[in-house]
Amino acid sequence: MTHDAPKSTAGRLKSRPQFLAVREGEKLRGKYVLIEVLDHKAPEQAPRVGFTVTKKQGNAVERNRMRRRLREAVRLSAQFAMKPGHDYVIVARRDVLETPFEKLAGELTDRIANGPKPRPSGAARPRKV
Repeated sequence: MTHDAPKSTAGRLKSRPQFLAVREGEKLRGKYVLIEVLDHKAPEQAPRVGFTVTKKQGNAVERNRMRRRLREAVRLSAQFAMKPGHDYVIVARRDVLETPFEKLAGELTDRIANGPKPRPSGAARPRKV
């Protein structure tokens, strides 16, 4: 049995210091995920990606299912939007479980390719006087 699915070209973030370093980068907020991006200024390096699902999101079975869905969405579509020399940490929100896969993959790709969503003009937080 052979699989014709595309091979992943993105590397993996594995250690805690790597994940913590990415927290200093840009944050891309979406409905289903928060994506943290750090530019290493090394365009020859392949993009690296890591996944985080907090215990607040559910039990171990649910968290692993969220992680698997995100990993597959990145493998099939979002990895092609990732820029070389960048690290990405994808933090799942609870809605990842119920969202149709195509919608999840589309949002991931869109968020990575287009950067942060512009805020509507009236959506800024009120300032304390």
